Amino acid sequence: MAGSGFAGDKKAPMRSPLAKIERRFIDQNVGRFPPWIETYHLTMMTVLWSAGVFYFAYRADKGSDPHWLWLSSLMLVLQWFTDAFDGSLGKHRNTGLVKWGYYMDHFLDFIFISALLAGYTFLLDGTDKVVMIALVPLIGAFWVNAFLSFSVTNEFEITQMGVGPTEIRILFVLLNTAIIFWGPGVLAGLLRPLLILVLVGLCIVVRKTHRRAWEMDMTDKRQRNR
Repeated sequence: MAGSGFAGDKKAPMRSPLAKIERRFIDQNVGRFPPWIETYHLTMMTVLWSAGVFYFAYRADKGSDPHWLWLSSLMLVLQWFTDAFDGSLGKHRNTGLVKWGYYMDHFLDFIFISALLAGYTFLLDGTDKVVMIALVPLIGAFWVNAFLSFSVTNEFEITQMGVGPTEIRILFVLLNTAIIFWGPGVLAGLLRPLLILVLVGLCIVVRKTHRRAWEMDMTDKRQRNR
């Protein structure tokens, strides 16, 4: 392994279109938070944002008013903001919640994406609803892969195939906007291509991780046999 200490707070360099811009924005503004706001406050706000995306999707369906999805998009923006700054604020103030932050931050990230996808099921019927539900564990498999890869390599990778969490949130905001203007049929039409894309992407990521783990094992074996 690439080190014996805990490295969950030391993410591998993010390689995505917006990564450098985001990092610069965080570094320039992390010192501007008032002293009464702490890293754990920002982390736990994801509970509220998760409830929000689920509830607003429910209202968009039951009230037959897709404009509720504007508030769902607001939840996505707010979740990006708190998720972007929670770890950096903790480091800036030397709060010391390294392992707690790693655990709770990523656990709540999964809760948020699950609530977001589950909310979309209110806008779908029949087989489309089943496909959306199936996407929850498939997308969750990317989380599982990231954490298992971290346990093997001691390197925590957030971006996959040049795409990071920020880009994914933007895609969901665009999806909400499309649903508002053109109806839930937009979502239904994208489901099957999205399912295929997720499956292919998962296979690529798992293959990459399994090859790296195999090579590390073979390297260790050669060193032991010298």
